[in-house]
Amino acid sequence: MSFRSSALRSSTRVVAIAAVACLWAAPASALEAGDPAPGFTAPNLKGGPKVSLSKYRGKVVYLDFWASWCAPCLVSLPILDELRKEFPAKDFQVVAVNVDTDPKKALRFLAKSPIGYPSASDTAGKLPERFGIETMPTSFLIDRRGVVRHVHAGFRKGDVEDLRDRIAELVEAQ
Repeated sequence: MSFRSSALRSSTRVVAIAAVACLWAAPASALEAGDPAPGFTAPNLKGGPKVSLSKYRGKVVYLDFWASWCAPCLVSLPILDELRKEFPAKDFQVVAVNVDTDPKKALRFLAKSPIGYPSASDTAGKLPERFGIETMPTSFLIDRRGVVRHVHAGFRKGDVEDLRDRIAELVEAQ
C-alpha cells in the first residue's frame, strides 16, 4: 500500500468522524408541519397553576412564543386575544410561552395590555430550544391530536386572516 492511499484513507476517516461529531452536536431541528408537538409543563407567568400543553389536548391550540423585547410579539398578543374570542373555548385555545429572562418585564407589558389566555414563563429558554425556534415570535398551530399543522414565524397585522382560516379549518374538522 502506498503512502498516498494510506493518507487518503486516514483523511477519509477523519472527515467521517468529524461529520458524525457535527451531527451529534447539532441543535434540535425546528418543528415542521406534521411533527408531533412536544409536551411541556412550565410555570405560569402570572403565578397560579402551571401551564401544560397536554391540558388542551382535544382542542386546536395556537402556541405562541413571545418576549417583551420583540416588537412583532407586542403587536401579536392583543390580536391573538381577539382571535381567541372568535372560536368556541371548547374547540380552540391560545397558549403563550414568554422567554424573557426577567419575567417582570413581561408582567409590565401584560399590565398595560392584558390577555385572556395563559402564558408560561421560560426564563431558561428550554422550550424554544425543544421547539427549534429560530426567530421571534414563532407560533405553532396544533391540531386536536397534538400534531403541528402550521408554523408561523414573525407576525404582521395582515397575518391574522390566514391564521383565522387555518384555525377555522382545524376547528371544523373535529
